[in-house]
Parts: sequence; structure tokens; C-alpha cells
Amino acid sequence: MKLLVIGCGQCGGRIADEFARRDKRARTQRGTEIVTEALAINTDVADLSGLTFIKPDHRHRILVGSRKSGGHGVGKINELGAEIAREEGERVLESVGRAQQRSDTDAFLLVAGAAGGTGSGAIAELAQQIKERYVDKPVYALIVLPFRYEEATEERSIYNVGTCLKSIYLVADAVFLVDNQRYVTDKDSIRNNLTRINARVVDPFYNVLCAGEETDARFIGSKVLDAGDIIQTLAGWSVIGHGRAPISRGKSLFGAKLDFRNVVAETDKGLHAMNQAKSALSLKCRPEDAQRALYLLTAPHEQMSMDLIKDLSAALRSIATQATIRSGDYPRGKDFLDVTLVLSELSNSTKIADYFSRTLRYIYLKKRRRGEMGEQQVGFEEALRDIPLLL
Repeated sequence: MKLLVIGCGQCGGRIADEFARRDKRARTQRGTEIVTEALAINTDVADLSGLTFIKPDHRHRILVGSRKSGGHGVGKINELGAEIAREEGERVLESVGRAQQRSDTDAFLLVAGAAGGTGSGAIAELAQQIKERYVDKPVYALIVLPFRYEEATEERSIYNVGTCLKSIYLVADAVFLVDNQRYVTDKDSIRNNLTRINARVVDPFYNVLCAGEETDARFIGSKVLDAGDIIQTLAGWSVIGHGRAPISRGKSLFGAKLDFRNVVAETDKGLHAMNQAKSALSLKCRPEDAQRALYLLTAPHEQMSMDLIKDLSAALRSIATQATIRSGDYPRGKDFLDVTLVLSELSNSTKIADYFSRTLRYIYLKKRRRGEMGEQQVGFEEALRDIPLLL
């Protein structure tokens, strides 16, 4: 699957930069293209200057809103970020158009941090403009949720998250949710933490994107997971995870095919990788709430069997009981057996409901301070309408 990736704001730009790095690796090591273009949009010159793999010209690193921000960002005011995207979105569409003329994109992926200003505000507006221009291409979003300390100390962050999530959900075909806090290492530096987090956010996408773009017959799966399978799986709130189990070198698991110990070892490794993928999902959720799911098994071809596929499918069915499941195999790699897991069309997300509730409380307290709030109580669904749209 080929993506055109657009990073919005500082967080989104850095993750888009990581996607560009993975594309370079895919081209060099696998001879495949997975990112047709990577763009970064920001109101801050310094943030754009700090990128490494996105091309440095003005068509790939796009500074917007310089008249209103002076090139120094919007100070967490995501309404201003949305306004700038509305006014200057055509510049982004021009860069997208040039990329589309050179290669065929299967889908768009827009990335932003939900708690910031530029990315949080601009992502839904840009997604809507792209959907209106490219009606035959799905538009996905990857939204990074704030660290715990941001939620605790920056009151405005919760409001930004709530307005961003509500707005992008109404526009995008699917929204990948990433909880920053899941990847934090307390003893490491801020820079190392952020670098590692960005890598871990993008890691699970790598094999899934490469599998359907392979041209070397040796590495084309018996059951290819391609763009069509991914598009049919993704809808609404979504999460992604990746698990890995080492393969013992020196003898194949199938060195003695009739030996029951080899069959047991093969299954154990696959189930271990599947459990790791579930534990490493980008947002903690209940798999039984997913209406769609897919998994990709990546391993040397001699390490994969029909029994292993059957056991992995049964394991996923046991946790995603309501989901339509798609799967594929990708005979790549040497030393590891990898499982990538995607759960989509999630309902009843406790984390999302909590953000909406806290956003409503922020709005309520703000109105009460201004003397605008009466005593009348309303239900949650009706109250949800009070969260502003950034469109």
C-alpha cells in the first residue's frame, strides 16, 4: 500500500519524517515504495528546520500562517491553526497534486498531535479539503494523544484533544489513535524518548505497507495482504500493534516435520508474537469492541505453515469476537517471526469518552467563570454538541 503522508504541526511533522525514513529503507532494502511523498505543514520555522528525511524545499516543508504567527507557532490555540489551514490549504493541495502526477497513491495519511495548536487545529480542515479534491481515495488520520504530564498541567491540552478528536472523526475514513504514554521510558532523555516513540509509532506500519508492494516473487505471500484488504478493514477509531518472536538459527522448525515438538514450537512462537502485538496496541482498548480486524504474519517462508495461520486466526477470533477478520502472510526476514495486528471500527472507547467528558467540563467551568452557565443539566449526547468543531 502506498501512502501520501502529511505531518501537521511539530508532532505530526516528526512522525511524517519517520515515515519518510522508513520509505528510504524500503526502497534500499526491499526495492519497494511505500510513501509516495511526505510533506510537513507548520506555522513554526524551527520545527520545519529540525526535520531530516522530508525534502527541504518549500513544496515539502510548507510554512503557513506566517502573517498571523510570525513563523513562531500558534501557541496551542488550535482554532487559529484551523483558521490558517482553511485560508492556506490550497498551498498544501498544490503540493499534493504535484505528487499525485508522479505516482499513484492508494490513500492519504494525515498525522498530528491532538494536544497542540497547529496540528490539532489544521488536521481536520486539511483532511476535509483533500477528501473533497480526491473523492476516490481514502483519507486516514493518525492522532497522537498527550503525555500524562501534559494532561495534568496544561488545562488547554484537554480542550484541544476533545475538539481535535471530534472534528477529525467526522471527516476521516479511519483514525489511528496513539497513546504517547505507553512508550515512555522514565530514565531516558527527552530527545531519546521522542525519537524512540516516533519510531515505535511507525514500526507497525512497515511490513503491512510493504507486503502488497513486493515485486520479487520470492517474497510475495501465498495470501497477499494488499491495499484492498487494508482499505476494507479500516473504519472509525483504529489501533495498530506489532509483536515479534526470535527464530532459532541452525535448524528450521520444519527440520523434522513429523516431530510434534517442532509443531508446538512453531505455534508457540506465533502465539507469543500475537500476544505481544495485542499488548503493544497503540491505545489500550477492548478487542471485543472491534468490528473489523486484520493481522499480517511476517517470517521466512519455511517458518510458516497452514497450522500456524489457523492457530493465529483462532487466537484473534477469541479476542475480537465481533470482528470481520482479514489476514495475510509475508515471507520476509531471517531471524524473527513478526505479527502486525490492526483493530478497527472500535466502539465504546473509554479513553475517548474520558477526553470528551473532560473537554465538556473545561467548557462548563469556562462558561461558569464568565457567568454564562445556568443550572440546567443535559445528557452526555446532547452535551457533546457543546464541543466546538474545527471545520
